[in-house]
Amino acid sequence: MPRSGRFRRFIKEYSESQKTDKISFIPPFFILILEIILITHALIENNIFVIWLTLILLIISIIEIIFVAREIHEHYQSSNFDRELTIRLDDFIIEKNEKNVQKIVEIFINEHPNYETNRNEIYHIACQIMETHKKELWEKTLEIRLKKYVLKNSNYSMREILDNFVDKFPEYKKDPGRVYPLVAKMIDKYTKN
Repeated sequence: MPRSGRFRRFIKEYSESQKTDKISFIPPFFILILEIILITHALIENNIFVIWLTLILLIISIIEIIFVAREIHEHYQSSNFDRELTIRLDDFIIEKNEKNVQKIVEIFINEHPNYETNRNEIYHIACQIMETHKKELWEKTLEIRLKKYVLKNSNYSMREILDNFVDKFPEYKKDPGRVYPLVAKMIDKYTKN
């Protein structure tokens, strides 16, 4: 029964793994099937030399299958760990509302000492999460400001609204690629209704 549990777990890991991992698992089985065919043919012909060579290749194929299966398992465990850590860290950052990444890492590790060995991953994931939060806040603030501005100045053309808005809030001049489409969308939404 434990073996079937391991097998079911491996099937789940394999089905959730990346395409490259799935594809890398196919050639060893194909080679294994060819070697079984060769060894049965060599047994029928009673060719000892071919039997020994094919047995060696068969053992190498089995070892390769074991290594590929272990690699898929380790990759699956790593990605699950990263996903779980990201979720915990995101909740932690929202809860603590701390802006300093180093302090976040220290406080998180103090509260969760089992992650002490993963300090570098925690630091990098915390940086990514904080950058995402910063972008979300930037976009939310931009949307609120734009909505108010477009509603006040709906009688102006899109170009005038955009120019006046950027003059009033110069911090949005830095990223026109994100501001301009949002301005167009807001103008479309609030001037035609």
